[in-house]
Amino acid sequence: MDTASVLAESMTLVDALPIEGRRTLMRVDFNVPLQDGEITDDTRIQAALPSIRHLLSRGAKLVLCSHLGRPKGERDPRYSLRPAVVRLSALLGKEVNFAEDCLGEATAAQRAALSSGEVLLLENTRFHAGEKGNDREFAKALAGDATIFVNDAFGTAHRAHASTEGVTHHVEKSAMGFLIARELDFLRDGLENPERPFLVILGGAKVSDKIEVITALLDKADSFLIGGAMANTFRHAQGFELGESLLEADKSELALQILAKAEEKGVKFLLPADTRTTQEFKDGAATKVTAPYAEGGGVEKGWEGIDIGDKAIEEFCAEIAQAKTIVWNGPMGVFEMSSFEKGTREIAQAVADVDALTIVGGGDSVTAVKKYDLDDEMSFISTGGGASLELLEGKELPGVAALSDV
Repeated sequence: MDTASVLAESMTLVDALPIEGRRTLMRVDFNVPLQDGEITDDTRIQAALPSIRHLLSRGAKLVLCSHLGRPKGERDPRYSLRPAVVRLSALLGKEVNFAEDCLGEATAAQRAALSSGEVLLLENTRFHAGEKGNDREFAKALAGDATIFVNDAFGTAHRAHASTEGVTHHVEKSAMGFLIARELDFLRDGLENPERPFLVILGGAKVSDKIEVITALLDKADSFLIGGAMANTFRHAQGFELGESLLEADKSELALQILAKAEEKGVKFLLPADTRTTQEFKDGAATKVTAPYAEGGGVEKGWEGIDIGDKAIEEFCAEIAQAKTIVWNGPMGVFEMSSFEKGTREIAQAVADVDALTIVGGGDSVTAVKKYDLDDEMSFISTGGGASLELLEGKELPGVAALSDV
């Protein structure tokens, strides 16, 4: 039995904990996007609701902690969690108390005053350098009077921070929440023996960012579809002209090694047959599609590739239609601009339409799915970008491993 399986069997789920009247610290992921102090997407807050409601209904004296943004270890009003209190209160239909700091005497007094079924949200843990440094004393102070710790912040489970790993050493019992359990069910356990054909769709800017997940999934997948700027690196390695396109020229040898390994393993590795290009990187810019690479096509000097082309879309959609298990991580192009979104939009629609297990693995691909109102059409949408990738790579997540009773 592998390490992941051993850990999974030794972990406790939140519904198995003796919660009634217990002081409970829960790590949530309320790292939500803000604009002018208003939350623009509350998906991560909603994802934590099942565990929060369960704990409150069982009579926990519940304290929530989270980070937001990158405040560099000091207080920064731009990254206050106060807007999350307002949204969480509305979603729960009850008052959520707020502590102006995650540590200190005033916060300790607020925690001590909690009654069963009440909830307190602490201010941003990253206002203290001890959070990212996983400082022992900071973790001990953050644990405070809690005897139980629940981690339901999958988006930060790949980080060994004080609020994800350190606090587990200062409580009697630790457990995972329903969200993390669901992430593990789909991204780890669900892909152990996937229904075939098993298709992996990867996009984004850099081959170097995805090399480990490609290597890990080459042993499992039947086919890959490669889009985004990372596709440029593969085409450049094959000797095609890419004009002014974003690519990693120093990763050419790596790209060729990946292609060779895929061929050796009998894994179909589809690169875009053509590329949509532009001379102006702005919304509303004119675009044109290159001739197919198989017919001598390439990106002209002064132009850059910003999306997969029409033939690529056709070929990719045909491959998607045959799949029974799909993992998608990364957009096909610069979908944030309407002139360059066609590839990502068409791929998202094809994934939504297919009769298959469809897993969207966090990051920009989730943003794209939501942009096209297709999130309800997917089997599962992960809340973690980096955590999703590391799980797909087969790595141990510190924030999950710390919950083990081993």
